[in-house]
Amino acid sequence: MVRIRMSIFAEISPSEFFYRNRDLAGFSNPTRAIYMTVRELVENSLDACDSSRILPEISVSIREHSDAQGMPDPKQYTVTVKDNGPGIEPEYVPLAFGKVLYGTKFTLKQNRGMFGLGATMAILYGQITTNKPAVIKTVRDGYAYEYVIMLDIQRNKPIVLGKNVAPGSDGRGLEISITLLGDYSKAQQKVRDYIAQTALITPYADIVLEEPNGSSISFKRIMDKMPNPPVEVKPHPAGIDVETLRRLIQSEIGSIALHEYKERLIKDVLRSDKGIVDAAMERWDRLSTSMKTAASLLVMLDISVEDMDKVKIDRIDPLANEIHYTTLLDNAYKSVKIKDIEPFRSHLLSIAMGDTLLSFLVKNFQRVGLSTGKRFLEFANMDGGKRIGMLSNEEIVKLADAMHRYGGFLPPDATCLSPIGEEALEAGMRSIFKPEFVAVVQRPPSAYSGFPFIVEVGIAYGGSIEGKGIRLYRFANKIPLLYDEGSDVAWKVIEEIDWQRYKVKEDEMPIVIVTHICSTRIPYKTVGKEYIADRPEIEYELKNAIRFLARRLSIHLSKKGSLAMAKKRLGLYSRYIPLLARFATELSRAERMPRYKALLRLGEQYEQEIGLEGVDYTNSDSKGNGVDGDGDVMVMVMWKLLEMLI
Repeated sequence: MVRIRMSIFAEISPSEFFYRNRDLAGFSNPTRAIYMTVRELVENSLDACDSSRILPEISVSIREHSDAQGMPDPKQYTVTVKDNGPGIEPEYVPLAFGKVLYGTKFTLKQNRGMFGLGATMAILYGQITTNKPAVIKTVRDGYAYEYVIMLDIQRNKPIVLGKNVAPGSDGRGLEISITLLGDYSKAQQKVRDYIAQTALITPYADIVLEEPNGSSISFKRIMDKMPNPPVEVKPHPAGIDVETLRRLIQSEIGSIALHEYKERLIKDVLRSDKGIVDAAMERWDRLSTSMKTAASLLVMLDISVEDMDKVKIDRIDPLANEIHYTTLLDNAYKSVKIKDIEPFRSHLLSIAMGDTLLSFLVKNFQRVGLSTGKRFLEFANMDGGKRIGMLSNEEIVKLADAMHRYGGFLPPDATCLSPIGEEALEAGMRSIFKPEFVAVVQRPPSAYSGFPFIVEVGIAYGGSIEGKGIRLYRFANKIPLLYDEGSDVAWKVIEEIDWQRYKVKEDEMPIVIVTHICSTRIPYKTVGKEYIADRPEIEYELKNAIRFLARRLSIHLSKKGSLAMAKKRLGLYSRYIPLLARFATELSRAERMPRYKALLRLGEQYEQEIGLEGVDYTNSDSKGNGVDGDGDVMVMVMWKLLEMLI
């Protein structure tokens, strides 16, 4: 007899998941890990400073750990990032850095980070490779708080190994140190590139990198003007799916934590020895809405006031006439029928039904007013007066589908975005590349799937740009993207452009293109945030921006070519006019040569007429390259010389 072994089902925490799949977050090996640690910590610091309108001062230090002195790579390094931001409230430090998927990145506005994962993932990687804790220091209200923490991976909770409070600190900001297994010899160039490109896209920041060998790289801020910080906004209807819509409806009705009403219920309702039903009905007209709700739930669940701490109400379903709740002792999910006891039943159903559908749309979605809401509901063939708690699953699906199909919504609100701006982008490019020519453009706000985005592009040519060919620098929400360039939508757009049409020899000219996309949801292809998917809307905006700048570059190259021809003519005039003057003197048998420098100035006037000013045509030492089709000018010069002599 063969026994079939039954599968065993188990649950793992988010920390456990990323522990097993750290490649997803970019921590695939010691080289990538040290780069990702620097990147995630610097992004957190910049976000904190930007949100508080503080000009950032970021210090990055990478040092060999004392246990790894003199050892070859990979070995233990301690990465420390310090900023001058607002710091973190002390009570949130353990959770912010010791719990995966916990943070401030889950609101609908532009952030450098997306998942509340980066810094915690760096601590997790350091812990599993060195078994050493992270040290976090935050300064708040004149006190410096230092925490030494590790992660409880199985339970996704922080382990606080030590805490120290030092009064009298007059600074501000946050400092975090993580010891991890890294290979800095291989990661060095990527880290340097990341710091340099961060300085390019954040020209209002001071950034210093201190390397293990003692060398230091510093980028000073070149402007004090900061971009406007993003503002949290409501979701746009076009970006809503069925699950999001269901959650919005549920949040509108709201879950109820009974324990919050315990003391007030005892004080306001249970003033006598009467039971909850009699006591509540006796004072019903004088009770607040929250007290009516609490009393009604006790009646329906048939529990005592003492057991209120053990129950959380998840949902009241008026369609099924049920109350769904969780018992907190065992996290068991249960449901009971709503009993036909008045006035408790009527009160609960009125609470559960919520607002009308029209009011719900106006209240919960951006740029939806009464007129837009009515037109949309007419398009969706739905009753705007129906209460949202009475919507069936089929009606919720129908509503979400109509939101995707309706074309009458206004474009998404772009105040949730914080582009770098043309002035700052140009200043950063001039500072880093020192080019001969630079041009930037910021496209108008657009949207994909209901998510607003703005594309900014800059192009630089010549000057101190090294090498030949087009070099692409990619940024998303002010984050440099250094890996997987060939898979990015920006490179796809560049390859599709006919550069010869713009007089650009793409393989021979030193050209830099900078692309920056900011959005509430960057369509990355991986959790590691390294390259952007080729969304048609983003591709369209990038293509228009690059074509616009290519035309600007084409004009510059044309003027540069004309200037080169003017310099050739300069050589022509300065070389041959003296010879023609001598020939004219001999031909006319004059006693002295004519004052031919006036004719050199005549050549200058001729060049100015075709828009080429600023060339010194009186420099008789210039070397020409021979006659180049200017025979008419030579004839004119000869006649002028003879007129002077005659």
